[in-house]
Amino acid sequence: MDLTLALKALIMGIVEGLTEFLPISSTGHLILAGSLLDFTGEKVKVFEIAIQAGAMLAVCWEYRVRIASVITGIGSDRKAQRLVLNLIIAFVPAAVLGFIFNKSIKAVLFAPVPVALAFIAGGLIILWIERRNRGAAGVARVDTVDDMTAMDALKVGLAQAFALIPGTSRSGATIIGGMMFGLSRKAATEFSFFLAIPTLFAATIYSVYKERALLSVADLPWFGVGAIAAFASAFLCVRWLLRYISSHDFTIFAWYRIVFGFVVIASAYGGWVTWAE
Repeated sequence: MDLTLALKALIMGIVEGLTEFLPISSTGHLILAGSLLDFTGEKVKVFEIAIQAGAMLAVCWEYRVRIASVITGIGSDRKAQRLVLNLIIAFVPAAVLGFIFNKSIKAVLFAPVPVALAFIAGGLIILWIERRNRGAAGVARVDTVDDMTAMDALKVGLAQAFALIPGTSRSGATIIGGMMFGLSRKAATEFSFFLAIPTLFAATIYSVYKERALLSVADLPWFGVGAIAAFASAFLCVRWLLRYISSHDFTIFAWYRIVFGFVVIASAYGGWVTWAE
């Protein structure tokens, strides 16, 4: 395996893992990082989706006890059955819309400037939700994942569908959307983690299968490097985020998105950086 290719795959994997579960858009950061690294093309787009499986496995490992209890209790435990049903309900909107519009989205929106605009818009929405929550009286309507109804799951699933727009952030859409619909910060974050498992798994399988003609056995090493790096960095990020949300809100991520978005737009139109499309 070419050393330069391996290094680029490693960097991209780290970027994926660090950004997948934060409300700052992993897809957006991968597009921008790939552009700066001159790591672009149709095969790279498949790579960017495939290494999400590494990040997804980090969640599986972090919640392995809970996942095992759900699997073993699916036949008799009402809480386990409710969680699985809610995940299916929340998964469907993005799956259906992604299947229909995936090609158009890749053709039009997988570019630095549209991603930057989505960064800014998402940041403003986070600021609005956080300000609204600070001014709201009382506590969240849904305190834990086990308290969620099917309608709560559907609302979060519809919010996740907005993440089909690169730069929006899947985790940001599900966490902030969940909070907007009455979930506590912890419940929204944990449900976002659980929802990542079927969502990222399905996206990886679909993308690799659909673009299988582009791939060969020779691609396995650098795909593997990216996936392992994504697993390691996502594992650290998930643990950090769970500690962070116990005493902080998401305002810092909102300002990061806004500032970063404006920097990308300014660099593109000012000619400081030649962003690859």
